[in-house]
Amino acid sequence: MRIMVDTNVIISAILFPKSLPAKAVEKVMVEHHLVLCSHIIDELHRVFEEKFNNKLLHLEKFLSELSFELVYTPLKIECKNYPEIRDKADLPVLVSAIIEDIDIIITGDKDFFDLNITKPDIMNPRDFLD
Repeated sequence: MRIMVDTNVIISAILFPKSLPAKAVEKVMVEHHLVLCSHIIDELHRVFEEKFNNKLLHLEKFLSELSFELVYTPLKIECKNYPEIRDKADLPVLVSAIIEDIDIIITGDKDFFDLNITKPDIMNPRDFLD
């Protein structure tokens, strides 16, 4: 399966290597095909620069050792063409996943769980591991 892992899960996996998010990322790497969009990569850099600047090298090391498919997030998104999501900041991830026909998004962001869609399936790290 093609699985997209959201920014918050990757951050947790980097900062807490023995956490459920880290185990979920590892399972994706071993058993599935990891897909990240350009928006997630940009967001990771932005968050680490703003909040975890002293850990920026951990992010770079993590990404350089991670095997993943990188897909492009459109810069212009017509909201009316996609499911409504409460937090519009999450729309680029959702749109990227829909365009790229992703099977599962793994996220801790509650706004994704309110979506009424059949694909991609939305899971938190614990549900994915179970």
